[in-house]
Amino acid sequence: MKLMASLFAMCLLLSSCYSYTSVVGSGAQGNQQVTKWNHYVVYGLAPVGVSDSKEMADGAENYTVHTRHSFINGLVASLTFGIYTPTTTTVTK
Repeated sequence: MKLMASLFAMCLLLSSCYSYTSVVGSGAQGNQQVTKWNHYVVYGLAPVGVSDSKEMADGAENYTVHTRHSFINGLVASLTFGIYTPTTTTVTK
């Protein structure tokens, strides 16, 4: 029984962070990156300030958008007990 409980705990603790990638046009043609935080409150239910990927791409027709809930974002969310829950968006051109 302890083995099952240990495996369950490991699965919860070692799970990956939320991540979403979208490709616009042919995708990133280079390695220039722009990163911004998105700001949400109440466990991510209410957006306060969300970055605009088109603006971050600065007119590029081909780019890749990667939105994730990183470890630092999770740490901030846990320290605020879920009141403030940021995510990170990176646009690669």
